[in-house]
Amino acid sequence: MTPILQVQDLTKRFSRRGQPDVLAVDHISFELQHGECLGLIGESGSGKSTVAQLITRLLDATEGRILLDGTDITHQTGKGLRELYRSIQMVFQTPVSSFDPRRTLGDGIGESLRNSGMPRPQVRVEVARLLEQCGLDASFADRYPHQVSGGQCQRAAIARALAVHPRLLICDEATSSLDVTMQKEIMELLQTLRVKQGRRLSILFICHDISLVQQFCSRVLVMYQGKIVEQGSPDKVINQPQDAYTRRLIDSVLTLPVSDPLHAPLYTK
Repeated sequence: MTPILQVQDLTKRFSRRGQPDVLAVDHISFELQHGECLGLIGESGSGKSTVAQLITRLLDATEGRILLDGTDITHQTGKGLRELYRSIQMVFQTPVSSFDPRRTLGDGIGESLRNSGMPRPQVRVEVARLLEQCGLDASFADRYPHQVSGGQCQRAAIARALAVHPRLLICDEATSSLDVTMQKEIMELLQTLRVKQGRRLSILFICHDISLVQQFCSRVLVMYQGKIVEQGSPDKVINQPQDAYTRRLIDSVLTLPVSDPLHAPLYTK
């Protein structure tokens, strides 16, 4: 079966007036299979978020190709780009800023449904269902982003992403701005969605937290200075790192105190 996502020799250079170009993503290639959760880890500035923005077409690639279910979407624009967003959705790091502060959460979640022609009474019912699927009461549809906690807002953001039944969900540091308790709840929600949707939902999980990736992902890519320097199962990458940067990354986590919450399991697989 054709992978849901194929990234081939993907490159992104940023031009700076009077200065050398910045090579943010340096000829990377990888695949994501149907139903798989693939982790992408690395320190800040390694190029992880740029990869997410290239895949979702928020940025134009300098070189390379991006294929969704075998279709080249690298230069997708206009109507084709709008159709693309029915297949790919992204959950961002700061949930509150991803919503319009002047509109309710229900308005934000239901926007794509209204744009597809769904009648407003039906949109209201579907928004309530999505909120409840993500662990929130239907009454949250009438709240504004500033009226809910960060974890609740991130649940609403996931509900908004699921509204169009995407085949690929990109989580870009989706838990890093949350406290440990909220982080645990969001990870449990994502795990529940994975189990329920099976091969219908694939996840690219971008994160700097190795422990989360180890528990949640079936495979992991390690990025450093725009390159993928290592890949494999989380256990193999963590226990038998081959690249010097990966070894430093692992060592930095292992030096944390045993009581650190990063060492506490978030859920049972």
